[in-house]
Amino acid sequence: MEHYDLIVIGGGPSGYAGAMRAIDFKKKVLLIEKKRIGGAGVYDGVLTSKTLWEYSLKVSSIREMIPNYSADYEDIAKTVKEAVFERKTQMTVHSNLLQKRHPELFSYEKGLASFLDKHTILIKKEDGTEKIVQATHILIATGSRPRYLSNIPIDENIIMTSDGVKNLTEIPKSIVVLGAGVIGCEFATIFSNMGQTKVYLIDKAERILPFEDDDVATLISESLEKQGATIHHGSSLKRMEIKDGKVEYELLYNNGATEIITVDKALVSVGRVPNIEHLGLDNAGVKLNERGSVWDDDTQTNISNIYVAGDVTTEMALVNVGEREARHAVVRMFGPTIKPLSYQNISTIMFLNPEVASVGMNEQDCNRKGIAHKVVKLDYSTNARAIAMRKTKGFFKIIVTNDNGMRILGMRAVGEHASSAIQAVAYLVHTNQGIRELADMMHPHPSIIEGVQECLRMLLGKSIYKSYIFKDKLKCYVCENNVCTPVESLV
Repeated sequence: MEHYDLIVIGGGPSGYAGAMRAIDFKKKVLLIEKKRIGGAGVYDGVLTSKTLWEYSLKVSSIREMIPNYSADYEDIAKTVKEAVFERKTQMTVHSNLLQKRHPELFSYEKGLASFLDKHTILIKKEDGTEKIVQATHILIATGSRPRYLSNIPIDENIIMTSDGVKNLTEIPKSIVVLGAGVIGCEFATIFSNMGQTKVYLIDKAERILPFEDDDVATLISESLEKQGATIHHGSSLKRMEIKDGKVEYELLYNNGATEIITVDKALVSVGRVPNIEHLGLDNAGVKLNERGSVWDDDTQTNISNIYVAGDVTTEMALVNVGEREARHAVVRMFGPTIKPLSYQNISTIMFLNPEVASVGMNEQDCNRKGIAHKVVKLDYSTNARAIAMRKTKGFFKIIVTNDNGMRILGMRAVGEHASSAIQAVAYLVHTNQGIRELADMMHPHPSIIEGVQECLRMLLGKSIYKSYIFKDKLKCYVCENNVCTPVESLV
């Protein structure tokens, strides 16, 4: 029976990153993947949806100049396939060459893995053969899949999850999206950007993106509605059925009113569930948490030699988080003692219109935790690069502690190239540094990140535009005990 230092179950972004990190420690690694290296992150998740998003932005820009322009679906599908092919080819070629160059370090098996005990794994292959292997350490990185609802007949063709979008053969004339979280809003954005689809978004809350501040959610809502989308605020789904090849759904609103609408397609986006059913976790003694995911303490399960990373924990279903967790787990196995992972200061991007980038806490978080804070907010219309791009919709917002140190608690950037503006502030948050050095740096001009610099200057009382002059474009306020008071200067 073959023995390894590490067996990684799952060849998606998390598992692949963990396997590669273990090779850095010169450990003998076996990577097991039941389908295709890259997992949902390449084939059904981030890469495909973001390729669609990028394409939809180009279409939206063209339609600003040529209102009657219609995108060709064959070209859309071809673009997505090319992106998937490029990424999966990179990963496959890399792993194949690695096996050839270092067969003593890296091996790959295609098959379904399950525990026989805490050190032993059974691999069932497609041809019906089986193989048993052992390892000192095991990393579970089997990912997640879209959640199905028992009362909705999801067939992945007419009523889809994000996995079924690839089954489309044309741009639908109408679609309803159930779920107003990140994924639901992203797909609503993609289809509305195309300009050929009437989009409906079911939002059981009073506003979309309820985990974000009201100003972020409002701007995204207004943008979707400007693109022709209809948001069913304060509504719950009574039923959704397939009738004559279309989707009929009925809503119940908070005021008691009901409404029945028929559309071509439906997209159900109500969360994800971990892929754990066939792992045989009981055989290894691995326990689950109250959410039905694998329990962990800083990536280590209750069984000391078994670790977990990525969506299977459902801690935070993001590729960058899963990769970081896997690499962290491997260092815990084979490297020096390191401090625990922190999930407080993760940089994220929501691919909406406009895009939203964030790090750290928002105002809701601060108020909920009773943290007194200062806020500066700068409109995109004051930024030279945004003006040059003719993309002035958006804002920068930085939240700091309500003291002279003004330690950054969080930031939100909403607008064109928002993702490029976030990382410098994320570094300050990560290292618990102040704002003065970044404020005094020479930033490139014209650039979106100058908006960050101007926000920091506002905090220090030395901004170019003064908030008491441009009250509609620059805002400063102090919040204590959930009461926010506008001020002309924060110093």
